[in-house]
Amino acid sequence: MAVVTTTETAIPAGRTGISAARTVLGELGICLAVLAVVLLWMGPSLYRQDLVFLAATYALVALGMYLPFVLAGSLSMAYSAYAAIGAYAVAYLSVKQGLSPWWGWLAGMVIAAAVALVLAVATRKLSGFYLAAVTLLFAIAFEHWLGDATSITGGSSGIANIAVPSLFGWEPPRYAQVVAAIVVVCAITVLIDRLRRSAWGLSLSAARENAPAVQSSGISPTHLTVVALAVGAAIASTGGALFTVSVQAVTPETFGLDLVFLAIFMPIIGGRGSAWGAPLGALIAVGVTLNMPGYQGSGELLLAVVVLVILLLAPGGVIGWADRLYRRLVPSGNKDRR
Repeated sequence: MAVVTTTETAIPAGRTGISAARTVLGELGICLAVLAVVLLWMGPSLYRQDLVFLAATYALVALGMYLPFVLAGSLSMAYSAYAAIGAYAVAYLSVKQGLSPWWGWLAGMVIAAAVALVLAVATRKLSGFYLAAVTLLFAIAFEHWLGDATSITGGSSGIANIAVPSLFGWEPPRYAQVVAAIVVVCAITVLIDRLRRSAWGLSLSAARENAPAVQSSGISPTHLTVVALAVGAAIASTGGALFTVSVQAVTPETFGLDLVFLAIFMPIIGGRGSAWGAPLGALIAVGVTLNMPGYQGSGELLLAVVVLVILLLAPGGVIGWADRLYRRLVPSGNKDRR
């Protein structure tokens, strides 16, 4: 009996290891496929390189909103401020203090997380429209403060001539910077998707649906949401830092409220069922608004039409629609399900 028990317990462990290895290989394959497709589309075009930088910025801000908004159901509208914190941290430390831009990246993440933590604690009893309104007012006030704090932010003129982060004295060329931006987005997407499927992510989603049930198990839904907001703010700050390094300048108007509204719709466009929906939605948003050939109208209007069509025809986003199509074309057998 002891031998049988050992064998029976070893098989699930082995299957778990194989499943984990397949998951890692699958995520690596997705990252390599995304990198290859984007690089092939981009080519040597400088304009498309700028579009990829912009899409990476949007993707990081949308990924920052994914944890608290999609998983926790907490609609905070302060993410333009978090992106601006990351941008100005890099600009201030590199230009005015003469430090490496890498210190600005790190400082921006810490400061943005701290600000989000304070704001989350102050608004912990608010939800829905009231939370969105208060955080929206904070983002507006923060943008005005950036224009008034001349000694720190340079006022309405902002800060220019921002140095590109170097690696042991080597300053990467523009193409290498674009590749690095794509890799960073893919790495953070994989991390968030892992968090979504972890015990912490499942608890966060459960707290959104039934907070009393989660609280009865000894887990504080408020603490889960606060941590999600802090982590999301740190990720959004990396998007601001990335964009600032790409254009080597920043002004108070660089990260306006339109960025937040776009970031809200990106997971909806790509698909809320996976963290990959955020970068996919960012690519679609940039392509529709800035790279639609032959369309001379408002890109935002066309994006609104695209969002409406997706909500009507594919509520699960592009990824959800593709998954349903795959299941219809390749149905799973009953044996596999067992």
